[in-house]
Amino acid sequence: MGMMEKLNDLTAGGAREYLTFRLDQEEYGIDILKVQEIRGYEPPTRVANAPDFIKGVINLRGTIVPIVDMRLKFRCEKAEYNTFTVVIVLNLRNRIVGIVVDSVSDVMELAPESLKSAPDIDSVIDSAAVVGLGSVGERMLILLDIERLMSSPDMGLVSDDM
Repeated sequence: MGMMEKLNDLTAGGAREYLTFRLDQEEYGIDILKVQEIRGYEPPTRVANAPDFIKGVINLRGTIVPIVDMRLKFRCEKAEYNTFTVVIVLNLRNRIVGIVVDSVSDVMELAPESLKSAPDIDSVIDSAAVVGLGSVGERMLILLDIERLMSSPDMGLVSDDM
């Protein structure tokens, strides 16, 4: 699917709400409907042989949830764990995944006219997972298709039979 089709999908339904979060100097937005909850960071249980960006798993009310540190995944310079560090628990097609981010900013409604297609830039993020850019005043948000990002093969989180 090309950039324009992705953008058309985004702008089709009128204004949408995004949860915004920070990684390093950048601000990202994901569809609020994919977010199950936001919780403080607690060190997860390590998993043998997992890639370094998979910090481990936590037991969330009986569900084993893999925790992905997006800062390591996106090669941020430093990934400090402090009181602002949060885990966004995502519900993606019946799979629960937690992502570690520097901080959560807020929930924003973006009208279709404030969305632009993302330029094709060389980035550590799979460009297929970037749906566009949203501008709110002076702020520029990188809008992610978080489901697509989490199900990319290099994440190793989703088996083929999903």
